[in-house]
Amino acid sequence: MNISLIVPVYNEQENLPLLFEAVYRIMNPLNKTWEIILVDDGSQDNSLSVLKEYAEKDPTHVRVVSFRRNFGQTPAIAAGIDYSKGEIIVLLDADLQNDPTDIPMMLEKLDEGYDLVSGWRKNRKDNAITRNLPSMIANRIISWVTGVHLHDYGCTLKAYRREVLEGFRLYGEMHRFIPVFADSVGARITEVVVNHHPRKFGKTKYGLERTVKVILDLFTVKFLVSYSAKPIYLFGGAGAALMIMSAVIMLYLLIRRVFFFISVMGSPLFQTSAMFFILGFQSMLMGLIAELLVRTYHESQRKPTYQVRATLNVSHDK
Repeated sequence: MNISLIVPVYNEQENLPLLFEAVYRIMNPLNKTWEIILVDDGSQDNSLSVLKEYAEKDPTHVRVVSFRRNFGQTPAIAAGIDYSKGEIIVLLDADLQNDPTDIPMMLEKLDEGYDLVSGWRKNRKDNAITRNLPSMIANRIISWVTGVHLHDYGCTLKAYRREVLEGFRLYGEMHRFIPVFADSVGARITEVVVNHHPRKFGKTKYGLERTVKVILDLFTVKFLVSYSAKPIYLFGGAGAALMIMSAVIMLYLLIRRVFFFISVMGSPLFQTSAMFFILGFQSMLMGLIAELLVRTYHESQRKPTYQVRATLNVSHDK
């Protein structure tokens, strides 16, 4: 299988026939083997019935995965990846705001040697206050924190080589952070401007509360990408900083005692210094425990601590 299109579906019964029409119009002329995996995320309308109808008409291309209840977009994408067979995976929304006509352009970018092609909705057709502005702020924060600079993390339309999606699981709202995980294993990433259309049918499933979830997930992503292999750098660094602050405060109290005869024990700074020292020491101990857990994880499951892009004249037999 060359290409797998993965489409999360939630209450999109009116959009699905138009989606299938657009996908067939774009994919059939490519002369590549392809499939479209539609994950019904507990839809409460007739979306699943529509999906079943198309799956019966075209079992060669159409695959349907139906959830027992609504789990969210990230689990739907994760399920689509798990059930897909394509060497190239393209994520696409079912609401037709993403344009399937952009898929061939993204595939051409992959042919140029990139591992991930991310869509950028430069002329986004959403509400400027409730959707565009929070998204712009979130994108800048994510780019600054992770070092992976993209204009539009929230655009579902992305194309991946399968190998850059292996080795991690998706939780929460983590699907938007796939480029960050891919970058951590050395993926070549580029961004292209894609079309964006106003929603024709149905209503959006997201509001301002999603921005808060994304920011919270960002803490997890930063830890997993930067410190999961060496957690002592985070916990030990924080512990060392606290212990240095404790030592500076104690030195200040000592100088006051020697030169100005001010009692050390009578100042609240003494309790603050002691608290910082204890917290710093505990943080270092947590870092050492985390190091043991990381080593147990990698060694018990024989997880590699590196990623190989390709080999030449190398045998891996043991």
